[in-house]
Amino acid sequence: MANGDEDGVVHDLFSLLSSEDRNFLVRNNADQVEISSLSGKIVGLYFSGSWCGPCRRFTPSLVEVYQDLASKGDFEVVFISSDRDDKSFSGYFSEMPWLAIPFSDLEARKRLKELFEVRGIPNLVIIDANGKVSTDQGTRIVMEHGVDGYPFTAENINFLKEQEAAAKENQSLSSLLVSRSRDYLISKDGSKVPVSELEGKMVGLYFSLHTHKPCKDFTQALLKFHEKLKEKGENFEIVLISLDYEEEHFKEGFQAPWLALPFKAKSCEKLARHFELENVPTLVIIGQDGKTLRPNAVELIEEYGIEAYPFTAEKIAELAEISKAKLEEQTLESLLVAGDRNFVIEKTGSKVPVSELAGKHIMLYFSAHWCPPCRAFMPKLIKAYNQIKAKDNAFEIIFISSDRDHSSFKEFFLTMPWLALPLGDPRKALVQRKFKIQGIPALVAISPNGQTLSTQARQLIQAYGADAYPFTEEHLKHLEEKFEEEAKGWPEKVKSELHAEHELTRVLHHEYVCWCREPGSGWSFYCKECDFHLHPRCALSNKEGTKADAPNAMEGYICDGDVCRKV
Repeated sequence: MANGDEDGVVHDLFSLLSSEDRNFLVRNNADQVEISSLSGKIVGLYFSGSWCGPCRRFTPSLVEVYQDLASKGDFEVVFISSDRDDKSFSGYFSEMPWLAIPFSDLEARKRLKELFEVRGIPNLVIIDANGKVSTDQGTRIVMEHGVDGYPFTAENINFLKEQEAAAKENQSLSSLLVSRSRDYLISKDGSKVPVSELEGKMVGLYFSLHTHKPCKDFTQALLKFHEKLKEKGENFEIVLISLDYEEEHFKEGFQAPWLALPFKAKSCEKLARHFELENVPTLVIIGQDGKTLRPNAVELIEEYGIEAYPFTAEKIAELAEISKAKLEEQTLESLLVAGDRNFVIEKTGSKVPVSELAGKHIMLYFSAHWCPPCRAFMPKLIKAYNQIKAKDNAFEIIFISSDRDHSSFKEFFLTMPWLALPLGDPRKALVQRKFKIQGIPALVAISPNGQTLSTQARQLIQAYGADAYPFTEEHLKHLEEKFEEEAKGWPEKVKSELHAEHELTRVLHHEYVCWCREPGSGWSFYCKECDFHLHPRCALSNKEGTKADAPNAMEGYICDGDVCRKV
């Protein structure tokens, strides 16, 4: 129903919101309001709960929109609670200026959730003045457009999207940073600085979330970068676009000598959409003409510092050539030696000089005790390690931990037969940035001469085990040919009682989880539509089975590959 009620159903608000012995809604002061008073109004049915973090973050935005529309007199919100007790409901409802289904009317609340197929909260269903559902995407509309989303019709949303597209095409510093009610930015002392003072300068829009550690870390690098540019007299300004939920966090993150949009300015979310923000930290570089010069300069600053300035295509190409040359000169020492830190450690704490590892095949293992996929991968990695060492002693793994305390690090490290960087070693950040490690577990394979063989060695171990060694292109090509040979005589497609809905296609997957809940690697028979895998032995076996034979995941969880998440 994203664009309205496709069936054209007209809802009678009285029948919708009343029950056998109730013809009213309530306010948070216990006043009763007759449902008939909503006739002819646009009504938002707000499904929410006090225990839900996203709900508590969204509610203030909805309150702001509600209050902005109050003067129109034709918009109302009705809270349908998912709380489990009256005290939680009352405490949460006290923050809301609108109406609610009484908490005591459980049947009405359940009926509305079922009728509108509410599968997650917060959820805002908008019913127009004629009783038709105009959208069930009210939450997204309010977050993206605020009061401008009113009256929440498909026509108005399409108009807003057209406006945003036009704004992208005609982008300027003013169109980005000036709103109808504000033509200024603020400095850390609270003074107002007109946006016009930035015209003609290069500007970095810094999207940050102070509670997010990568943002805290990058802020320090950005401070040094900014200071050096100022010392050189460069005309470069930074504008903080804070995505923090709490003003306290905004203030803590706004201690730098640059400018910012005011806390909770509507432009913050608008800019995040405009630049299609995917993660933080992000530093968008705006050129002197107001156009986007670089969609994200974070990695450039982390890797090259002030040398990345002024972020032009020519400069980036020049830096890429330098990086290529450095890559060709890479050695184990250049990766793992920094100042007097020229060692790794054994489980006993004894130091092993990095120089003793030169000339060996090395794998850098990014992992942590708290990470379930890391713990699940460990037995396979230990098995592969022992098998490789039995064939070639000139091989070693170095554990690079993301654990948060020494006891967790030590407990995990004691289960490993290899070496490690000490917990908290500053070299971790350097190699993590070098290889762009975004998630764990991760394995990087380094050749005896110090060159990078693969940053995807975990997937290779998962697929081939010890046979993936020594991770060279030639060897991996040979393995793939072996896999092709293995599949000779197997059908391209099969039908199975285990997945009667669709035909299964033979595909090569590095890692997957079969219907039987056992992990697999290499060939599987796969249904793309359902993301369903069968081991070849399960798909080609004569043994009959049904879905009921499959073991269940833990109640309340969905397990997908090597990740388990709550439903």
